[in-house]
Order: sequence, then C-alpha cells, then structure tokens
Amino acid sequence: MKNKMTVSKMKKKVWTEFSKYIRTRDCLRTTGCSSWGLCVSCGKRYHFKLLQAGHFLPGRHNATLFYERGCHAQCFYCNMRLYGNTLSYMDALIKLYGEGIIEELRENDKIIKKFIIPELEDLRIGFKSKLKEVLNAQKPACEDPRMSKKSSKPR
Repeated sequence: MKNKMTVSKMKKKVWTEFSKYIRTRDCLRTTGCSSWGLCVSCGKRYHFKLLQAGHFLPGRHNATLFYERGCHAQCFYCNMRLYGNTLSYMDALIKLYGEGIIEELRENDKIIKKFIIPELEDLRIGFKSKLKEVLNAQKPACEDPRMSKKSSKPR
C-alpha cells in the first residue's frame, strides 16, 4: 500500500526546501558564503547547519509560514532560548526592509490560509529553484574562517 500524501506531509517537504533557501539566502547576504552566516538577531557567525529559519512572529501560521520577509537565519539560542530575540530581530528587519515591515508582517499574520497539496508542491518546487538561483549567484568557494591560509587543518 502506497503512503498517501497529506497536507501535513507536504508542508514538511516544503519546509525543508524553504528552510534551506532562507538560511542560504541569509548566509550569502551576510557573509558572501553559503556555508557561514550571521544570526539575524545577535549577529554572531554560525555554520549553515547550526542556523535555523526563524520566524519574526511566533506561531507558524499558514499565512506566514512560508513568507520570506518574515523568516531569517537565526541561531538556536536566539530562536529557541530567547523566543526569537524579538527586539533585536525587529531592529534587523527595519534595517533590511524599512519601517513598514513590522506592520506588513502583523497584517499577514491575521490572514487565515488553508493549503492544498498542489499549491504546496508548487511552493516546494519554487523554493528549490530559488535555492539553486542563489547558489549559482554566489562567489567562488569560500573558506572556513577557522582554517589558516597555509594549511587545510583547523587552527
């Protein structure tokens, strides 16, 4: 018996692609390298795998779940332990997008959205494509900042 695709299963697939895209986009924006990025809230540098796609508004409602301007690379500490480190996150959003971004996100958060599987599949394909685009646009290979220029062993 074949597993039936559900909206919940498809949302998880979209989330995987969305999260990779958001973290890569922000790594490239903050460091120019897809392997390393800065947390939107605290500004500390982390490896791509240690960053999370953190939402400015909590709750992960459907209308804001895959909204790119409301989700950015965050470290675990800011995203989970500091519940998004909201004040620092807000300052970063205003710097990135301007004063109107907070109201924009609040308005989007009020929208009630119900997904259907074909729509989610389109989103998954779209984020996968966006990920390829940003990776193709990146500069040539970036170095691990912990590596010395003389050897390939960590300092």
